[in-house]
Amino acid sequence: MPIYQPSKRGGLIGYDGSGGQVLDVDTAVRDGVLGGIDGGRGGFGGGVCEKLDLKKLIEELDLPEIPSVFICPISLEPMQDPVTLCTGQTYERGNILKWFSLAHYTCPTTMQELWDDTITPNSTLYHLIYTWFSQKYLQMKKISEDFQGKASELITTLKKVKGQARVEALQELRKIVATHTTARKTVVDEGGVELLSTLLGPYTSHAVGSEVIAILVKLTLDSERKSNLMQPGKVSLLVDMLSEGSTETKLNCIGVIQYLMEDKEFMIETISSHRLFVALMRLVRDRRNTGGQLAALMLLKLVCLHKSVLNVVVSIGSIPQLIELLPGLNLECLELTLFILEALSSVPEGRGSLKECLATIPNLVKLIMRYSEVCTEYALSILWSVCKLSPEECSSIAVDAGLAAKLLLVIQSGCSPELKQRAAELLKLCSLNYSDSMFISKCKLTRTIQ
Repeated sequence: MPIYQPSKRGGLIGYDGSGGQVLDVDTAVRDGVLGGIDGGRGGFGGGVCEKLDLKKLIEELDLPEIPSVFICPISLEPMQDPVTLCTGQTYERGNILKWFSLAHYTCPTTMQELWDDTITPNSTLYHLIYTWFSQKYLQMKKISEDFQGKASELITTLKKVKGQARVEALQELRKIVATHTTARKTVVDEGGVELLSTLLGPYTSHAVGSEVIAILVKLTLDSERKSNLMQPGKVSLLVDMLSEGSTETKLNCIGVIQYLMEDKEFMIETISSHRLFVALMRLVRDRRNTGGQLAALMLLKLVCLHKSVLNVVVSIGSIPQLIELLPGLNLECLELTLFILEALSSVPEGRGSLKECLATIPNLVKLIMRYSEVCTEYALSILWSVCKLSPEECSSIAVDAGLAAKLLLVIQSGCSPELKQRAAELLKLCSLNYSDSMFISKCKLTRTIQ
């Protein structure tokens, strides 16, 4: 059995003999193991953010890199109340007490049987943790205050400058707004949103417009400020930049439109234009830009929740384009596309367009029982709408594409009862034009059963 060896210096006691490390406070501070704590300033808990709660510090900072000696081996979270066992290993008090409550009387790290179940508060480590997080908090607070002041200064500058100087000020504001919450709050609180809104209009250059939108998409706006952005001239500029801007600008435009659609005062007529839907479909068709494709499909899904615009979406030729894309989409984009197609199939124009597209039935049949139950459900719903429109013609095409065999698989699978019912109804619809023997032969059901 490995031999327990207490540290001679006292403090942060480690474990030696099982590949662990003996580490004391003096060594940790001197060698910089604790990530730059200055042991000579502020002391341990004396004068450095003494009133701040350690738990709150840990939650607010949410730092990606924390010294390993601060981490509880059980929860892998920073310790707030470290206690040390007789083996020299330190744990968060609540975690080790829970370990004991499960009738474990061993050290979780070394698995040594405990000869003494006393837990000793490790005050030295507590003060190290507190001091480290306090210093990080003060650093973050100072940086935040600096960026607050910078954001305020840039807002003042934007009121005075024009041309290239305005673009440069906007670029600088965009950078700090993207990374600092306090800067975003300053922009909102000091009238920055109203100022930025005045810069959007029919005569705004794309250089200015793209920067303004990149800032606005990061801000939290109330209903009144959102309403101000819904003015026709501003929406028209959004649509223009969605059509002609860079990929980043297009994504920001989509983000702003989605943000506006969340407002309870939003009216779909605000964005209901051929130009917007054409621009979105252009992004959807761009297979090289997967991020843009996903964002455009998500916005189209939101749009298609409003029945009044479905005919407009159909009128731009979206259905044949979406059907053509089906075979090459990833699962997330595929489910979004099928949702959109199902929504469009709820209007007569949409069903007519689906029927006229030669690839509709074959591409949808291929999706059944191939990806997810959601995909199967959407595919069956769309096929039902199309086949009911012209049972004889569409059913024949569907059977030739192998639909009957797929429907039998759905019925025999573990899918939901509702989905099985839809499959049974569609199977019945497909069989109306055939005798039993011909239908079995036509569908090659013998092979399916095998």
